Amino acid sequence: MDAIREAEKRTSGEIRVFVESHCRYVDPLERAAEVFFSLEMDETKDHNAVLVYVAMKDRQLAVFGDKGIHEKVGTDYWRKEVELMISKFNSENYGEGISQCVLDIGEALHHYFPYDQDTDKNELPDEIVFGK
Repeated sequence: MDAIREAEKRTSGEIRVFVESHCRYVDPLERAAEVFFSLEMDETKDHNAVLVYVAMKDRQLAVFGDKGIHEKVGTDYWRKEVELMISKFNSENYGEGISQCVLDIGEALHHYFPYDQDTDKNELPDEIVFGK
């Protein structure tokens, strides 16, 4: 996804997007956390990975950040990003909603975890992950 590569150009942080049809849980944040850990996103050096979770048919969204970035931005930041995605999704602009969320998260990651050409490496794949 171009937005992921663009967002990660200026940060050592990592962003992944996971899309599936249905959410297994009532709370999509619980599912996002399960996916985050199953994708081993908690293994980044600075604990600065973020998962954008989307269950299309259930219309559920969540953003889950590892402790390094979560300690910097807090719960209200993630909630705001989900609200922005919902507003785009309500207009059926799904791709735009996800892309804008990824780019916003990239800005936050850049602020707290700027890119360092001497030490940065892409720790996680940039492709969107599709569940069932």
